[in-house]
Amino acid sequence: MLDVTKGRSVVVAAAVSLGLAAIGLQAAQAALPPAMMKSKTIRYCSAINLPPMEFMSPQTKPEGVDIDLGDALAKSLGLNAVYINMPFAGLIPALLADHCDAIISQLFIKKSRLQVIDEIPYMFSHEAVLLKPGAPKVPDLEALSGKKVATVTGTTATVLLDKANVALKAAGKTPIDIVAFPENTQALQQLQFGQVAAYGVAYETARYYVHKVPGQFAMGGPPYFKIATGIGLRKNETALNQALSASLATMMKNGTYATIFKKWDLGIDMLKPAGG
Repeated sequence: MLDVTKGRSVVVAAAVSLGLAAIGLQAAQAALPPAMMKSKTIRYCSAINLPPMEFMSPQTKPEGVDIDLGDALAKSLGLNAVYINMPFAGLIPALLADHCDAIISQLFIKKSRLQVIDEIPYMFSHEAVLLKPGAPKVPDLEALSGKKVATVTGTTATVLLDKANVALKAAGKTPIDIVAFPENTQALQQLQFGQVAAYGVAYETARYYVHKVPGQFAMGGPPYFKIATGIGLRKNETALNQALSASLATMMKNGTYATIFKKWDLGIDMLKPAGG
């Protein structure tokens, strides 16, 4: 015999659950900036040429870890995500000029940046040295003394290479010949064509190319320089900061966050949820 009471209980529970979800969404939306509420859109600034974090698909659509995360955060707030593609060095100036609402582009959290913008931590990142197969391994950056090394303007790899040069000069050794490019694609091509001996880049990107193009590139050594990475926001965007932070915390608890990082095989970069 059909248990009608039990069936009604299930329906009521489902209705309550949906009702609570709707209330939660309304509360989150109520805290959003008025312009965002009106447009139902959040604009992300991103340098969409650094796989697997953000890059263009063959259909010229943004994809990657940051894109999946940005989409999920937007959806949790009842918004649509729009990505504004630009060189990495232009991300913070564009945010400050209100050309976008947030930066999601593997932006490392640094004291110098936090003096200008706020950042919401969402992952760890590492650095690496990418080489051509067969090249001698690189135990540290100082081992690149006298060699031509590609990097991207404004990245931490550039800062670390500059720091290595200070140490090399102090030791009376030949400095690294750092060649900076505005975008990842150009730097990678220089290594591919043998114009540089190495490419200082984020570990996530180096690992992607080693697996994506077998036989073309090799890791210079294990990942190093672990650093927290965040979503960039203007300092006066308190409401948006709180809304995104709350949505991220929820995603870390309900499994959405882990699903994104496991999809891209980057469990090494995951943050632990609060109390986890």
